[in-house]
Amino acid sequence: MTNGFTGEVATLYALHRRGYPPEVLDALTDAFHLDATDTVVDLGCGTGQLSLPLAARAGALIGVDPEPDMLALARRAALDAGTTNATWVLGGDGDLPALSRLLGPGRVGALTVAVAIHFMDRDALCGVARPLLRPGGGIAVITNGAPLWLQDADWSRALRGCLERLLGHPVTASCQTDEAGRRLNREALVRASYRYAESVVWYDAPLTVDDMIGGVFSAMSADRLPTAERRAAFTAEVRDALGGRDEVSERVNVWLQCGVLGT
Repeated sequence: MTNGFTGEVATLYALHRRGYPPEVLDALTDAFHLDATDTVVDLGCGTGQLSLPLAARAGALIGVDPEPDMLALARRAALDAGTTNATWVLGGDGDLPALSRLLGPGRVGALTVAVAIHFMDRDALCGVARPLLRPGGGIAVITNGAPLWLQDADWSRALRGCLERLLGHPVTASCQTDEAGRRLNREALVRASYRYAESVVWYDAPLTVDDMIGGVFSAMSADRLPTAERRAAFTAEVRDALGGRDEVSERVNVWLQCGVLGT
């Protein structure tokens, strides 16, 4: 059931992954006309970066993830934030039919998948989600920027070089956040006869070296994390490659690909 985001990796994910600006929440609310009568399911919710702000836009939020450590941190974040309408469920996309039987048909306003669709069978997901969704509700696939090592910026190229030396091989994984990945999302939603629309929210934001390094290691499985000594050496190499800077500017493009169920 797990994808390796356990233990320290889950903690790094909670500490160093970006959240979402209000414009993203506005776009989701508008796309599915969410209000306080709706239940929203955040599938592959991780440590709650999208779940928690989305809970404020709905009557109830169900965060689903296959990693117990991720869910524990999401629950703790919800308690710290005073979020009382969120429920956390251990599971994955294969558990949606059971969730549909539990909730009943047509009870969900939106099913969101943020930075996790590459772990799922898109066509199967689009099919099993249908019984859950109310008319006018739908599926939103969200891409929260490109991987830190694949961006069109000098700091990203410097990071990639350091990372390739650390790992001993080229680093090209896009986590299907690129146009090819978005095409797969689009085609699956269209094949399943959802009404398709996409938009992008972009912004520039500071990125510290600590968040850069933490973000990189949060993308590794726990059994592949380097030793503390190698991590310290890697961090020093990255700082040197950046000319001693402790912060850079990142252009973040958040893509929203929405499939709306007909009314």
